[in-house]
Amino acid sequence: MTRRYFGTDGIRGHSNVYPMTPDLAMRVGIAVGTIFRNGTHRHRVVIGKDTRLSGYMLENAMVAGFTAAGLDVFLLGPIPTPAVAMLTRSLRADVGVMISASHNPFEDNGIKLFGPDGYKLSDELEMRIEDLLDSDLHSQLAKSADIGRAKRVEGDIYRYIEQAKRTLPRDVTLHGLRVAIDCANGAAYKVAPLALWELGAEVVTIGNEPNGTNINLDCGSTSPAALQRKVHETRSDIGIALDGDADRVIIVDENGDIIDGDQLMAVIGESWAEDDKLTGGGIVATVMSNLGLERFMETKGLTLARTKVGDRYVVEHMRNHDFNVGGEQSGHIVLSDFGTTGDGLVAALQILARVKRLDRPVSEVCRRFEPVPQLLKNVRFAGGKPLENAVVRQAIADAEAELATKGRLVIRPSGTEPLIRVMAEGDDRAQVERIVGDLVTVIANARPEAA
Repeated sequence: MTRRYFGTDGIRGHSNVYPMTPDLAMRVGIAVGTIFRNGTHRHRVVIGKDTRLSGYMLENAMVAGFTAAGLDVFLLGPIPTPAVAMLTRSLRADVGVMISASHNPFEDNGIKLFGPDGYKLSDELEMRIEDLLDSDLHSQLAKSADIGRAKRVEGDIYRYIEQAKRTLPRDVTLHGLRVAIDCANGAAYKVAPLALWELGAEVVTIGNEPNGTNINLDCGSTSPAALQRKVHETRSDIGIALDGDADRVIIVDENGDIIDGDQLMAVIGESWAEDDKLTGGGIVATVMSNLGLERFMETKGLTLARTKVGDRYVVEHMRNHDFNVGGEQSGHIVLSDFGTTGDGLVAALQILARVKRLDRPVSEVCRRFEPVPQLLKNVRFAGGKPLENAVVRQAIADAEAELATKGRLVIRPSGTEPLIRVMAEGDDRAQVERIVGDLVTVIANARPEAA
């Protein structure tokens, strides 16, 4: 069934433009509240947000929806996505909400939903919510005496800080490390620098002055140039770049070079395997992770399981097959021993622990493999299904045969835009570039197949 509202990570769109409007946000509150309103106990929901201007608007709309459905609302204010997942369980809430568009610019916003176990909702629950959103919700409203209450809670960010700090091994402190951190003017602008400082680091902070419109603006994990400059300027040992809701992380080494999520998963996977903490016999990543990571894991006697793009699919595979390390090249790192979703700060602490224990520069600790040449290009199309075109299918088959055991080809439609993403990787850079270029041309020129 075609999804009307939910994408791979909740509902997302341009603020104040359908579907990301106050009206829909209120309806989401009523619909979700209806589904999770089970039993006679007082039901509660926790709502967190990042620092976008539209967060105030959507937060108030969702409060109206949830209270109208009879749920009590606890407002957490600006707080990372993993903190919302953690507090949903800690506060015994029936549902958790994060209002954020993650790494997108401030003009966008989104709604992420968590069940009482702290995990993102299943496809089946999201489809039930979608069905309710398109129905008459008046019959779902609570009676006058059962309308919910809302209150803003203070201090719950410190629960998350303490939980994050406890993930650092007890024999490790950050004393002696100068850590530069870029909070992307987002949800972690308070918690991340404070946690690092309390663990003993000398902390240099940028991206910690949100004004509602500067989230992810020339900063954070998607724009790490500012952090690279700050690492050079302050001679920091390491740079940590979070995104707007702090569920992803990119590392900058002492030389100012970027270390992506694939390298970070290699570091954590290898470290945990040596400590006999790794479960599942390897790690979980998506089809977009570099072939070099897969080959590195093989040299360690470990496996790399691949899923569709999206951290929800990574988490689903981890849960079903007993893995405790997974993530994406973009920096979503999921460590299920510590949480239910990607957590940029906790992942960074695992990297810092490895750096301290080995007592070597970040550039040495975090360069675990040489990435295979990889190229990704997007092809915009006007309509139809170009991947079903016979000429396109043949071109893809020919490219796969040419790469054979020397590389990989991943072609997939975007989940949010009319784009086809073409990615190839292999040992021969020139071959990769030619294959991607040829496929982009074929797809761009494809005509819709006759019905």
